[in-house]
Amino acid sequence: MLSERRLEVLRAIVQDYVGTEEPVGSKALTERHRLGVSPATVRNDMAALEDEGFIAQPHTSAGRIPTDKGYRLFVDKLAGVKPLSSPERRAIQNFLDGAVDLDDVVGRTVRLLAQLTRQVAVVQYPSLTRSTVRHVELLPLAPARVMLVLITDTGRVEQRMVDCPTPVTEDSLADLRARLNSRVVGRRFADVPQLVQDLPESFEQEDRGTVSIVLSTLLETLVEETEERLMIGGTANLTRFVHDFPLTIRPVLEALEEQVVLLKLLGEAKDSGMTVRIGHENAHEGLTATSVVAVGYGSGDEAVAKLGVVGPTRMDYPGTMGAVRAVARYVGQILAES
Repeated sequence: MLSERRLEVLRAIVQDYVGTEEPVGSKALTERHRLGVSPATVRNDMAALEDEGFIAQPHTSAGRIPTDKGYRLFVDKLAGVKPLSSPERRAIQNFLDGAVDLDDVVGRTVRLLAQLTRQVAVVQYPSLTRSTVRHVELLPLAPARVMLVLITDTGRVEQRMVDCPTPVTEDSLADLRARLNSRVVGRRFADVPQLVQDLPESFEQEDRGTVSIVLSTLLETLVEETEERLMIGGTANLTRFVHDFPLTIRPVLEALEEQVVLLKLLGEAKDSGMTVRIGHENAHEGLTATSVVAVGYGSGDEAVAKLGVVGPTRMDYPGTMGAVRAVARYVGQILAES
């Protein structure tokens, strides 16, 4: 266990290195922070921190920089989440409140996160596997053609054309719409197939073909849309941190192009709490010089998706964690009200 004083020295080293990009020396620490001890004592503390792997000497200068292990301890024990100011919170609310649909919400969220944190922002669309049906609409387009519209509790809207075997009257379409919604509204997607499997049998023989093809289109839509979708933004922000990537930024950019990698980075949506993965804690070798801050968001207590940022390990963790958490909260409120 590190003493309180050495924890304070580590906190000061992380804060100074994140702020200046320069390796931190004992003299600078005693000048900039009220540590209450002499430079010689700070040097001894830094030597102990280095022996335990929390800081390292990048080259022959007297300065030290935090290691992944040092950042980990900083995040776990030393970093409070920095709250956003009132103007920042109002700006988030005003920017997100103008969204017109789910795509717009996700797009605005990505831009906002990238601007607030100056990192790469990643936002996962609400997963349909964790969504419920809000409404199924059936609209007549031609005598034997219908548009099926599926609306989820997270504001996602899916449309499909259905070519029916025979012409459909408005009365029979209204009847099908009412019976279908009575079974599926408020129910999880995974439960829908079982809930509607005997529905055709409740209709007259001449209508069963139409009912069956509408249902098969609905079920195909549920299956197709379980695929996870992401939006990413702010990749250009990485060019501000080229010194933070030992050899080249290219592996990072290549990793960010792979959706499977990004989904793994964000983690399971059901883990709605904040996760911070630092450096080599990221399994993908192209991302071992980066950190990921992610949190779940949703329309209620349960997270339906994750959002977060990717940046260099030399990151303002308290500020980034505060921004990610605040944006997730606002997005959840918008989904709940949509």
